[in-house]
Amino acid sequence: MEPKGTMSRLEIYAKVKIVKGKNFVTIEETKALTAEEMIEFISNFINDLELGEIPNVNIMVNSKFTEEVYEVLQDNNFQFHDEMVTVYKELNEVVELESNFTFKSLHSISQHEFREIWAESMTDSLNAPSSLTLDEQMKSLEIELGPDYKDSCLVAYEEGLPVGVAIPHIEPGTLDEGRLFYFGLIPSKRGKGKSIPLHKLALQLLKDEFNAFRYIGGTSESNQPMLKTFMANGCHVIERNKVYKKIS
Repeated sequence: MEPKGTMSRLEIYAKVKIVKGKNFVTIEETKALTAEEMIEFISNFINDLELGEIPNVNIMVNSKFTEEVYEVLQDNNFQFHDEMVTVYKELNEVVELESNFTFKSLHSISQHEFREIWAESMTDSLNAPSSLTLDEQMKSLEIELGPDYKDSCLVAYEEGLPVGVAIPHIEPGTLDEGRLFYFGLIPSKRGKGKSIPLHKLALQLLKDEFNAFRYIGGTSESNQPMLKTFMANGCHVIERNKVYKKIS
């Protein structure tokens, strides 16, 4: 016989999304929890889910929660890292786009070239820095997307020169939810009106090549250029979350 309260705790865990990668775990979709359930979750999930040995544990805390929840996080050795804005768009609204950009995947460029351009595109980003190294991010990409990950690893070129990186994919566990594991321009190409058309082209790829029906994206509250790109391409904000990281 299970101890009293065990089933309710499992039911709480079933309401959130647990994303596991190389050396990290991220808890998403906490908006489904009540404040009481959220506090119960924070107080127990590190031990219950055997996360004590994982160096990077993140939890997305929905904006609906009050200061009491943040205090419980701090009491459990979590610290504020960033505030994320999540956007949504139905991709049946995306129309065919004439573009000077071309994409090359890992089927036609080396992993070394892809990694170099990806690393450059993350330089001086307005998003909070990742806790993962590039090697760990690459491994997490392979784990999350599976054997077809090379189809998603795209470098954008214009007149033969690299512009940035887009990593479109279908969210694991769904049939038609399009995501961009990463989207960004290299520093020399920023501020030149390229973000909006390149992001729109990435959405078109999600629709036409990955058969996505809807797109869910996100960026830091401080990344105003990316937020403007989302709005220009018809996305609308659906939620905001504070990101808390476990302090080792």
